[in-house]
Amino acid sequence: MGHGGDVIAELTTDHREVEELFGKIAALPSGNEQRKKHADQAVIELVRHSVAEEMYLYPAVREFLADGDTVADKEIEDHAAAERTMKALEGVGAGDAEFDRLIGELMAEIRSHVRDEEATLFPRLRSAASEDELMKLGDKVRQAKKIAPTRPHPSAPDTPPANKLMAPGVGMVDRIRNVLTGPGWD
Repeated sequence: MGHGGDVIAELTTDHREVEELFGKIAALPSGNEQRKKHADQAVIELVRHSVAEEMYLYPAVREFLADGDTVADKEIEDHAAAERTMKALEGVGAGDAEFDRLIGELMAEIRSHVRDEEATLFPRLRSAASEDELMKLGDKVRQAKKIAPTRPHPSAPDTPPANKLMAPGVGMVDRIRNVLTGPGWD
C-alpha cells in the first residue's frame, strides 16, 4: 500500500500491483473462485489509489498545469466510470457470466486510465512541479491510502474539501466491514 518515493513512483507502483492482480485473474479459467478473490483485492487497491489521487494528485494537477482543471476533471470522470463498474462487480460471483463482462470492462477502463496517466499526466507533472513538491505529495498519498475507503462508493464526493472530510470515516466503516465479512462481498 505504501511504497516510498515521490508521488509518481508511488502511484506507478500501485499501477503495477493492480496489473499483476489483473494478470492473475486472466490466467485463471472462467468461473474459478480465485478470480473473485483477486478481483476483490484489485478493487480494494483501486479504491485506495483513486481516493488518494482525488485528495492530493488532482488538486496538484490543477495547481501546477495550465490546463489542470480540464485534465483533473477528465481523470475524475475516468475514476467515476471505473467506480461504477467496481460497484456492479461487488455483488457478482465468479461463476456468473456477468463477472467476466464486468472484470473485462474494469480491466479495460483501468488500463486506459493508467496509460494516459503514465504517458501524459505524470511526465507533465514532473516537469511542472519540483522534486520536493513531488516527494511531499508522495507522503500525502501514502497517508491517504492508509485511511481511504476499501470499497467503491460511487455517490461519495470526489473533490476537495468534501472528499477529504468523508474518506476517513468511510474508510473506517469499510475496514470494520472487511473484518466482519472479509474483503469479498459475496
